[in-house]
Amino acid sequence: MRASVAKIEKNRVQLEIEVDAPELDKALEQAYRKLVKKYTVPGFRKGKAPRRLLENYLGKAPFYDEALDLVVPEAYKEAVEETKIEPIDKPDVELVQLEEGQPLIFKATVDVKPAVELGEYKELELTAKEVNITEQDINNYMETLQKRTARLVAVEDGVVQEGDTVQIDFEGFIDGEAFPGGKGENFSLEIGSGTFIPGFEEQLVGAHVDEERELHVTFPSEYHQENLAGKEATFKVKVLGIKRMEFSPIDDEFAKDVSEFDTLEELRQDVENKLKQKAEENRKRALKNQATAKATENASVEVPPVMVDRRIDSMVRGLEQRLASQGVDFEKYLEYTGTTIETTRENFRAQAEFDVKSELVLEAIAKTEGLTVEQEEIDREIERMARAYGQKPEVMQSLMNAQGGTESLKYDILLDKAVEFLVANAVVTEPAEPVSADQGSVQEMAAENQ
Repeated sequence: MRASVAKIEKNRVQLEIEVDAPELDKALEQAYRKLVKKYTVPGFRKGKAPRRLLENYLGKAPFYDEALDLVVPEAYKEAVEETKIEPIDKPDVELVQLEEGQPLIFKATVDVKPAVELGEYKELELTAKEVNITEQDINNYMETLQKRTARLVAVEDGVVQEGDTVQIDFEGFIDGEAFPGGKGENFSLEIGSGTFIPGFEEQLVGAHVDEERELHVTFPSEYHQENLAGKEATFKVKVLGIKRMEFSPIDDEFAKDVSEFDTLEELRQDVENKLKQKAEENRKRALKNQATAKATENASVEVPPVMVDRRIDSMVRGLEQRLASQGVDFEKYLEYTGTTIETTRENFRAQAEFDVKSELVLEAIAKTEGLTVEQEEIDREIERMARAYGQKPEVMQSLMNAQGGTESLKYDILLDKAVEFLVANAVVTEPAEPVSADQGSVQEMAAENQ
């Protein structure tokens, strides 16, 4: 097999591949053995017709089609390895010469990874985010934990308050006429959640159990059901029941219930340590994101549309999977949000373009700096993944091998090493004063520890 490569335009090349005549003849013989078992030639039992008679009976086209299926993919693979190109899409194949006893010649035109012109990526100026864990941060965590362990209790004598969960019957009317989808029975609604139309939940505050109220609201102008958008509506509502969150006091007993500790002091100390650890993880992640963004911005590369579209495909699949895990159908989600698959894809495009460009830049940095991934690094990551999924490392390895994920994992480790290189060689400015932990991180950590 011989191959030559020529650049056509931008990131597109054309391989001319020549396969020796004996290889083509061997493939034609294999094609005969396959076809002779499928067809019966008059005068011969199935599988016994000589090749020339079968060729006369079927014509040569089926033989060549079968032979090409055997030869072309393998020859193309060898040519890619020999010329060291990096295809990013399937090739367009064009036959140049196909004749028994002669070399097979074909051309394969394919898009390849673009060249990256690196800009400044060493001594990048980065700003660290140092977090000072305060007593208030610990208190916020404890309050979040308290809310997550609270229970709903029925309110026998009282009125609806913000944060209560009410059971209601309701029916909506526009111009005195009931409208489809505007009726519900024994519906559970948290007051203040923003689940219903603006103004609906607020007008239930102060209501008693068994009280009936008439609520007046206006549907948003961009409501997902166009026939209701901007319309004024009246809802007749009956409060069937009220439930309120009951919180346990934050004391030693609370600590025993929500953790392995016997005292509140021990729990608070553990919370402080975890918040510090989380803050440090966030600090490192922020530095990595800064470094990646700056190195990407400083580099020049023409991102191929096919790579962007493929990344968008992945992002859409990820969205579908997240929705499915929450019991939400993707089509219903699009309908409810008033969007289309085309709009969703376009919303992902800018992020997809940045992600693809940053990966190309990081890959180029890794190559320039001679960064490599050792087998023990792959093994360590597989062990970490196995622990996270509650699997044995050998089981996780088998799963990855079956799904072809080992090379992808190796690539991810290489990119991460490139990011670590950027941070290690950056100029990091520490903030004048540390900031307190953000409430989002506190809530995130509380959720992780449930």
